[in-house]
Amino acid sequence: MNAMPTDRIRRSFSRSFGSYHCAAGPQARIARALAQRLVDLGAPRQFGTLFEIGCGTGHLTEALHQQFSFTQSTLNDLMAEAQETARRWGADFLQGDIRDVTWPARPDLIASASTVQWLDDPAAVVRRALHQVAPGGWVAISGFGPDQYAELSALGSAARAPGLRAPEDLAAGIGPEVEILDLWQDRQPLWFDTPLDVLRHLRETGVNGRAAQVWTRADLTDFSTRYRAAFSGPEGVRLTYHPVWIIARKPG
Repeated sequence: MNAMPTDRIRRSFSRSFGSYHCAAGPQARIARALAQRLVDLGAPRQFGTLFEIGCGTGHLTEALHQQFSFTQSTLNDLMAEAQETARRWGADFLQGDIRDVTWPARPDLIASASTVQWLDDPAAVVRRALHQVAPGGWVAISGFGPDQYAELSALGSAARAPGLRAPEDLAAGIGPEVEILDLWQDRQPLWFDTPLDVLRHLRETGVNGRAAQVWTRADLTDFSTRYRAAFSGPEGVRLTYHPVWIIARKPG
């Protein structure tokens, strides 16, 4: 991403920060599932240090602390508002683009949920995490796949996140010495009463951060008509979520 889209994303999430935690139900469920999957795969219930990328309002932070204990935590986010999440959990806060900041040395767990899709090369973050994590440490990173918001793409939206990747693409370039424990994906429909409720959901969760279009009343009417015609079902109108993740362990 160049500077302008990054700034736009920052502004979008800043506007939605107050509504995000309650509105982002799918992201909260993904965070809980990622933490539970770590448990299922045998991750130790007591870690030394945690480094979380893109902590936001704390969905994954909370899920991890419900399942594990940490002696020390560092939380990162692009948004200054996320410092409150770090304060709430007694963690250090590292603000900035994860590609530019200095990562903590040798954390025992590096985790991230619903963040890396905003980067051009999510696999590079996975590789860096596996390089940075302590020997024997764990990496658990979720993003979204190419069918994320497929309905919007079908209607011609150009506001897709740049890093929508299949789970096997998140593992690109990982050496054979790394134990890849899980590559997972799912397609989860979310149902709304109207197409305008879809747009409201996107605004309240900040995920339209790359959208530059200014909508007129005619645009909204046209969008609603086409969306309802193409994606209606017995429960309303559909919006697809396509979560993906990789969980890996570095040899000790």
